[in-house]
Amino acid sequence: MSAEAHAGLGPKLGHMRQSFRGWRGQRPFWGGLLSILGGLPIMYFPYANLTLGNMTIKMATTAGAGSLIIGVLLVVLGLTMWYQPHSRVFAGVAAILLALVSLVVSNFGGFVIGFLLALIGGALGIAWAPGRPQGDSPARGGDATGSTDTAAAPPIAGATYRVAGANDDESGTSPDDGTNGRHRAG
Repeated sequence: MSAEAHAGLGPKLGHMRQSFRGWRGQRPFWGGLLSILGGLPIMYFPYANLTLGNMTIKMATTAGAGSLIIGVLLVVLGLTMWYQPHSRVFAGVAAILLALVSLVVSNFGGFVIGFLLALIGGALGIAWAPGRPQGDSPARGGDATGSTDTAAAPPIAGATYRVAGANDDESGTSPDDGTNGRHRAG
C-alpha cells in the first residue's frame, strides 16, 4: 500500500483510538486484561507437551480438569470486569481466590506466571473506581463559587436533617437522624 492509501485512515483511526480510550477509561481494563492473561497459562500448561530432541515430556497433572476450569473462570472474570464494571469487586476477589487455588491445583499456578498475573489483575479490579466528570464536584475546600470562608449553619433544634437521596436506614443509627451512628446507653 502506498502512503496515499494510509492517509485516508488517519481521521478514522484517530477517532477509533479516542473512542477505545474512552471505553477503556470507564472500566477496570488493565485488571481484566491481566486476569485474562493469567488464566491462559493456568489452563495451557497442564495440557502442554515439551519436546526435547526425541524425548517428549508431558506436563499433565492429576488435576488437569481443575486447571482448565480455573483458567476458564479467570478469563470469564476478566471479561466480566470489562463488560460489567459494577461487579468489579466480586470479579476481583474471585480472581484473587482462583489465583491462590491455582498454586495448589495447576503446576504452581501456571509456573507462577498465571498466578502473578491473575493476582495483580484481581487487585487492580478491586482497586479501580469510576472517575467523576470534572464538572460534578466543587473545588476542594470551598463551595461551587470557589470561596472558602463560608461558615456552616448552626443546627436547629427539632429540625429534620435529610439530604436528598440519603439512605433510608430505619435502625436509628443513620447519620441523617442526628445520632451519628451511636446508640444511647440508657
